[in-house]
Amino acid sequence: MPAIVVAIAVLAVFALGYRYYSDYLARKVFALDPAYATPAHTMTDGVDFVPTNKHVLFGHHFTSVAGAAPIVGPAIAVFWGWGPALAWVVLGTIFAAGVHDFGSLVVSVRHEAKSIGTLAKEVINKRARTLFLLIIFFLLTLVNAVFAVVIGNLFVANPGAVLPIILEIPLAIGIGQYIYRTRSPALIPSIVGVLVLYVTIPLGQLLPISLAPIADALGIAPERNLWVVLLFAYTFVAARLPVWLLLQPRDYINSHQLFIALAIIMLGIAVGMNTIVAPVLNDTPPGSPHWFPFLFITIACGAISGFHSLVSSGTTSKQLDKETDARYVGYMGAVGEGSLALGSILACTAGVAATQVDWNALYADFSTASGGARGNFVDGIAVFAGNLGVPLSLGTIFAAVVVISFAATTMDTGVRLQRYIVQEIAEISGATRIARNATVATTIAVVVPLAMALLPGGGEAGYTFGVLWQLFGTTNQLTAGLALAVIAVWVTRNRRNPVAVLVPLVFLLVMTTWALILNLINFAQEGQWVLAPLDAIIFVLAVWLIVEAALALRDARRNPVPSDEGAPRT
Repeated sequence: MPAIVVAIAVLAVFALGYRYYSDYLARKVFALDPAYATPAHTMTDGVDFVPTNKHVLFGHHFTSVAGAAPIVGPAIAVFWGWGPALAWVVLGTIFAAGVHDFGSLVVSVRHEAKSIGTLAKEVINKRARTLFLLIIFFLLTLVNAVFAVVIGNLFVANPGAVLPIILEIPLAIGIGQYIYRTRSPALIPSIVGVLVLYVTIPLGQLLPISLAPIADALGIAPERNLWVVLLFAYTFVAARLPVWLLLQPRDYINSHQLFIALAIIMLGIAVGMNTIVAPVLNDTPPGSPHWFPFLFITIACGAISGFHSLVSSGTTSKQLDKETDARYVGYMGAVGEGSLALGSILACTAGVAATQVDWNALYADFSTASGGARGNFVDGIAVFAGNLGVPLSLGTIFAAVVVISFAATTMDTGVRLQRYIVQEIAEISGATRIARNATVATTIAVVVPLAMALLPGGGEAGYTFGVLWQLFGTTNQLTAGLALAVIAVWVTRNRRNPVAVLVPLVFLLVMTTWALILNLINFAQEGQWVLAPLDAIIFVLAVWLIVEAALALRDARRNPVPSDEGAPRT
């Protein structure tokens, strides 16, 4: 199958989904009102609440939600064949992610741009807020652990990428200082920044950096673990810095990298006419996890991601100029991440190997597939870049820099968000010292995922990463389930048909609980007495979510009291 045919077909389906399904959601489910005065206008403060052009806001939103997850998840999931992976990305993007991201944004806008946690308390009940905080704590713990392992493995496999990534930090700080002090627009400085970053790629090739000698001298094995420790030390500092100093300018640079990577994927397969060599449905070896239900938690970001509800209700809703812009920003943002997942699938099925025999060796079993997923994507992108005349060695480092940059940005944001969650949990539980001490809260936010990332049992690229990724996926889907429950209750109370929200909600909860039960059995049989209790806790949260959602929906049907009556008008 020519990869370009698949790419064009999927992008066409995405376009149809945006044209027709998002229009249905906007008119019949969310009932967008162009005259509604959004919080960006009614609560404008020039800092957080700022009316923003929808194209500019889309760029911010897309960059915030798109990271390494829609790359890594599909790169693992093609183990079951490109057919199921692609089907879930397409259907999940159109009918699940689009509804989730779009709906989270609309409901937040209709409630003074409040976060999904506060919305859970107001729309459902106080217990839902506690549930939200617990799910998000586990989600962010696993996000940070997973991406530390991703970056560590990529540093080991691509020492030429280390120097560009390190130099990106002072580069971003310099850009942040310039923008902050001169109050200049970010576009030109960020474009200059990404160009300077790419100039350092050949330098990184000439000066590769490896920590293997230091790791051996310290008795730390494998080398990846030393990188993981250093990464969390860095994020501890980064999480305490003002967002304008490092986090925001890195986002500016990475936003351009994101679009460049997508362009290289699409242009590369068009010029090279690469063929998909992976099977549509792979004949996996005995003992492998079955694609049903594990596919739907392995590909979380790229089909539907609960993390997006944090962004939609956290920052994007505060900048929405017109309520009708939510369709473009929210639904199109989901389509953009689905397109990135499509690129990952193509890179790992049409770029990384020239024959099915070669591909089978890369995806011999689930352990090999999960351990090598990041490298497979990097090698595939390098091939696509080679089709455009880029030397293979430079293309490899470029792809590694892209993935590491996205993962590092996710870690920076994740640790910062985890600090907020730790402080909020501490405040509720009465631990005022932790709630008021950002240093203590940041320490907890760093130490817990660090311990997860260093769990023994998987080796350099073994099953531990696959397990961490599955646990991350289930927690991410639970977060999405909570957001969908909030949206469904809100839609029901406003006397509209909630089926478009209930279908992905029920599907996610069934797949998540099913996968959790299967993993719990496996962990118990294998004597994984760290992972088994963690899985059990997440399972309890899943059941709790099902009960709360069912009770809230029942009450909403019995008492349909619109929550946005008397909405302000422009």
